[in-house]
Amino acid sequence: MLGKRKVVIVGAGFVGMSLAYSIVNQGGVEELVIIDIDKDKAIGEAMDLSHGLPYAMQRMEIKAGDYDECKDASIVAITAGLPQKPGQSRLELTITNRKIVEDITQKIMESGFNGILLVASNPVDLMTYVVSETSKLPKNRIIGSGTVLDTARLRYLIADYLEVSSKNVHAYILGEHGDSSLVPWEHCYVGCKSMLDIMSDSNRPLEDLKKIHDGVWQAAYEIIEKKKATYYAIGLSLNRIIKAILNDENAILTLSTYLNGEYGNSGLYIGVPAVINKNGIKEILELKLNEEDQNKFNHSCEIMKENIKKLNE
Repeated sequence: MLGKRKVVIVGAGFVGMSLAYSIVNQGGVEELVIIDIDKDKAIGEAMDLSHGLPYAMQRMEIKAGDYDECKDASIVAITAGLPQKPGQSRLELTITNRKIVEDITQKIMESGFNGILLVASNPVDLMTYVVSETSKLPKNRIIGSGTVLDTARLRYLIADYLEVSSKNVHAYILGEHGDSSLVPWEHCYVGCKSMLDIMSDSNRPLEDLKKIHDGVWQAAYEIIEKKKATYYAIGLSLNRIIKAILNDENAILTLSTYLNGEYGNSGLYIGVPAVINKNGIKEILELKLNEEDQNKFNHSCEIMKENIKKLNE
């Protein structure tokens, strides 16, 4: 599927530019193109990034462009859209950002693009569905950032709680990138030891697990309240997805992926562990959820289905 290691970012806002900066710092891309409705801003951002290339990991061509640049891109990342305001849920952005994302997707496809679309615009699960319906590309090549950031936050908070390296925390957030997400604690490990066993063996209260999860979904609201937007961590998260694709890693990430019967749900995009490589989503890893977690996941899916109905009205 991959040709040239070319990535196009649509949206030169905080998220798009945090992604671009992460790409420049970590390398792995030969050509980086920035598209924005404000063309001067895209040009300025490309210039600013380019001037740092003498100190970057590798040579890279960075430029502002238009949608014709998408034609030969391996990945197009859609980060454009209105940001979440203080006190506002991601789902409240649906109607406004739908129009923006539909228009962007149509322009991408008109270029002859045939690569992988990576969606970060919020609410990301619904916007990934919109991109899929608009582009008509195979569903395995439409990927939302899903709960990759939520999972990173979870691992960070667990590591902080236990005073271990976050690199050794293997835990996942499933469901909506939002308030109805869930942690299947039975499938969370630190090193090779179950998180539940750690809690039991050290006489730690299980209520602390809820506090950790609450800290995950509340994090965005707190950051937005304090600095108006979140962007560094999602920029790094998006670059992690891009590297997994370009390097054909078969990496396991919690992505907004199309369900077709997995976890007992169909017809929507939502965050689940999936294997990702140069062709997009290779397969979904279906965890055996206990009854409580399955009910929580079903609830998250129902929220998506209800909002999809509203989109189609």
